[in-house]
Amino acid sequence: MLKNTAYLLFVIGLFLMSCNTPKKVYKDYKLVWSDEFNGNSVDLNNWSFQLWKAGRVNNEWQKYVEDTSNYKLKDGKLYITATKTGKNERGGYTSTRLSSYGKKEFKYGRIEFRAKMPKGRGTWPALWMLGSNIKEVGWPSGGEIDIMEYVGFQQDTTHTNVHTKYQSGKTDFHKAIPIKTAEENFHTYGITWSEDKIEFYLDTPNNVINTYAPKIKTLENWPFNKPFFLIMNFAVGGSWGGKKGVDETIWPQSMIVDYVRVYQEK
Repeated sequence: MLKNTAYLLFVIGLFLMSCNTPKKVYKDYKLVWSDEFNGNSVDLNNWSFQLWKAGRVNNEWQKYVEDTSNYKLKDGKLYITATKTGKNERGGYTSTRLSSYGKKEFKYGRIEFRAKMPKGRGTWPALWMLGSNIKEVGWPSGGEIDIMEYVGFQQDTTHTNVHTKYQSGKTDFHKAIPIKTAEENFHTYGITWSEDKIEFYLDTPNNVINTYAPKIKTLENWPFNKPFFLIMNFAVGGSWGGKKGVDETIWPQSMIVDYVRVYQEK
């Protein structure tokens, strides 16, 4: 009996110690900006609509337009919708691309999107960031942080990545993240970004899924020491999203964004 009691106390002690073990916490961060999408329309103090022709980048099939058939706010959520408007080819789709360039730009902190992905082959939504000096230095010198990309032909997998001049824009630092409910449930896709590293996380900052932290930082491999702006878009087809073709029977499809939040250290 004494042995059993001692063992029980030992187990309880281990449990209490584990509860008190220091973990990555984010109480030292404060919310500095968010868009909760609680209004009736896109807040133009935060976002601009980018209007592009089909094929401008990545051989994508959609035109980016400002049309309420491609976006709406409902029940505190933003719907970014890709719609088939013509033939199943480049130019036969419309969608929405929102950018915070010149309006909301941030340097360091925790940046997170809570969102649910669309379904189907040919979908290619993304939640990401670009360096605010892109017009001066070009891409990829300005840097790119892909917080979340999803290609519908690769179901149940999201992707994180950075692009820099060091790797000539290629995806050497890419990581695929298995997630079985990306299309069914909302998940939080975020980064914790400091002067030393970028940690990508899923659902909680404690759940780090990818880290970019070159030991020796140069202008070519670390353009991440200046402000970046936010982008939300839904592409169709293209060099990656259309790698397995585009299913013309699934449209319209929507990426639904619950919120965007930015935290910075107190």
